[in-house]
Amino acid sequence: MSEFVAVARWDELGEGELLGVEVEGEAICLAKVDGAVYACNGECTHVGGRLYEGELQDGVLTCPVHGAQFDLRTGKVLRGPARQDLVLYPVRVEDGLIKVALPPE
Repeated sequence: MSEFVAVARWDELGEGELLGVEVEGEAICLAKVDGAVYACNGECTHVGGRLYEGELQDGVLTCPVHGAQFDLRTGKVLRGPARQDLVLYPVRVEDGLIKVALPPE
């Protein structure tokens, strides 16, 4: 596992909101659900829509391009056209900072 990298301040991400960030050149989508922060790939696994521009409701992330839906807690596809689950990244919150780690290549 790579090191955790600070990507945003805790107060930059409101409850039920999405935020696009970049870690080591990779687009990441942050989301806050029930006080917990989740991080997943920033592009939809279907055709690459920017997930951080989508909608978030009750932990379900909807892609803005074709409406694919994912469970942010598990990364699982809930509704197509996407067939591939999201990649979830480890998240830590320390000293008011949201930190994300990417898996080793």
